[in-house]
Amino acid sequence: MKINITANNTAAKTIIFPLVDNEKLAENLSKIAKHVGLSAETLQQDFKAGAKETLVLYGAIEGLEKVYLLGLGKAPKAIDFVKVFRSFFYNSKKKLPKNIGLKLKLAGLEAFTEQIVNGICLAEYEVGAYKTDVKRVGEFYTEEAILEIQVADICLESAEKSAEIGQAIAETQTRIMTLVDAPANYKYPQKLAEFALESGKKYGFEVKVYDEKQCLELGLHALLAVGRGSTENPARFIVMEYNNLSGKGKKVGLVGKGVTFDTGGISIKGSASMSYMKSDMGGAGAVLGAMELAAKLKLSVHLIGVIPTTENCVDGNALKPSEVISSYSGKSIEVIDTDAEGRLVLADGLAYIKKNFEPEIIIDLATLTGNCIAALGYAAAGLLSNNDELANQLLEIGQETGEKLWRLPLWDDYKDMMNSDVADIKNLSSAPVAGAITAAKFLEFFIDSHANWAHLDIAGLAFGDSEFAKMKSATAYGVNLLTAFLRKN
Repeated sequence: MKINITANNTAAKTIIFPLVDNEKLAENLSKIAKHVGLSAETLQQDFKAGAKETLVLYGAIEGLEKVYLLGLGKAPKAIDFVKVFRSFFYNSKKKLPKNIGLKLKLAGLEAFTEQIVNGICLAEYEVGAYKTDVKRVGEFYTEEAILEIQVADICLESAEKSAEIGQAIAETQTRIMTLVDAPANYKYPQKLAEFALESGKKYGFEVKVYDEKQCLELGLHALLAVGRGSTENPARFIVMEYNNLSGKGKKVGLVGKGVTFDTGGISIKGSASMSYMKSDMGGAGAVLGAMELAAKLKLSVHLIGVIPTTENCVDGNALKPSEVISSYSGKSIEVIDTDAEGRLVLADGLAYIKKNFEPEIIIDLATLTGNCIAALGYAAAGLLSNNDELANQLLEIGQETGEKLWRLPLWDDYKDMMNSDVADIKNLSSAPVAGAITAAKFLEFFIDSHANWAHLDIAGLAFGDSEFAKMKSATAYGVNLLTAFLRKN
C-alpha cells in the first residue's frame, strides 16, 4: 500500500470522512450532505459520530461509488485514532477497494495523521501466519493499493512526515507481534538473536550475541541456571547499541526478559494456559522494537538494549528449588521457585548494563508476575521506580500511547520479604502477597544503587484478548511507549 498526502481532491471512488462528535459535527455533516447530494437533516439524524460508528452511502453522487462516515466519539485522544482506524480497516479489509480517499481536512484532523496511519497499517496484521489455506484478504493491503489522504495546504509537509513515522512504527509493531505470536518451535533464543542481528544490519545498530560458552565466561550464572533444562535451545545474551548523540539526548539502557517459553521448570505451571507462555518474551520484544525504531527514525539518543534469553524447561539438569546460584553481580540467590525465573535472567541483564555502560536511565520490561494482573487486571502494566521524574514521564507517555501504566510502591517496607537465610537474597517471597512489588525489590538488588531506574511488569498487557483474533494474541505493548519516551528525551 502506498500512502499519498495531498491538498487536492482525491480521484478515488471510495471516500472516508472521519468525524468527531463535537460542536462542528452538524456543520461538517451539512458540507458532506451537499457533497453527496443528500439532505443535511437525514445525515444528522442517521449519524452521531460515536466511536467506531459507521454510515455507508452508496452511489450518492456521480463519480463516487461509496462514502463512509466514520465516527471518532467525543474529544478523542491520540490513541483513540489508532483504535478506531485499526478497527475499521481490519473489519472492512475484505470489501475495501485498491484506491481509497481519506479526508482529514474537513474536520481538521491533520494533527493526528501519525496515529491514523499507524492504525490503518496495523490493521493489515493477521495472526494466522502458520495456516496452510490462507487466502489473500481484499485488495487494499497490496503493493498496488493507494491511500490518498487529503489535508489542508498548510499541513502538507508535517502530515507527510507524520504519515512516514506512523507507518514506520506500525511496521515494527507488526514485526514484534509476529515474533511474540510465534510458537515455541519457531521461536527460541537463537531465533531472537537472529532477529536482533537482522534488524541491526538493516537499520544500522550494533549487535553482539553471546552463546552459552561465552555467557559462562562473562559470568552470567543466573541466566545459565534458568536455561539448564533446555538442552536443545541453550541460552543467548544479546547486547545491542545505537549511538546517534549530537549534543542532545541521553544514554538510555533497556533490558527485556527474553524467556521464549516458560514451563515453570521443576515448579511446573498448570497445563490450562501453558500454551500462552510462548509470549513470555514480551519484554524482549518491546526492547527489540524500540531499538529498531530508534535507528529507523534516527533518534538522537545513545541506546543500549540487553536481552537475556532462554527457555525454562523441565529436564534432569533443570534448576531445582532450594539451589543457591551465583549471578553476574557476584551476589548469591536462593531459588525458592523455579517459576520465578524471569527475575533471575533480568538480574544478570540489569547488572551487566549498569556495570558496562552506566546509562543515565535504565528501564526493564518483563511479563513477570501474575500478581500484577491480579492487582491491575488487563488495563495497565505495573510501574515501579526509584525516580519520581522518570516514573511521572512514563505514566504520562503511557496515557498518550494507550500503553497505560500504574505506579506501585517500591518502599523498603517490602525489602525484608526477600531475605534469605542461606544466600544474599531469595527469588520469591514466602508471603502470598505483594508479589509484583517484591519481584521489583529483587531486581532493585541488582542495579547497584542506580538512581534512575524503572521496572515495567507487563504480564497482563503483552498478550491478550482483542477484536483482532479469536484467541489471545500479541499486542506489541511497550514498543510505542519506549519509542515515544526516546523521542521526548
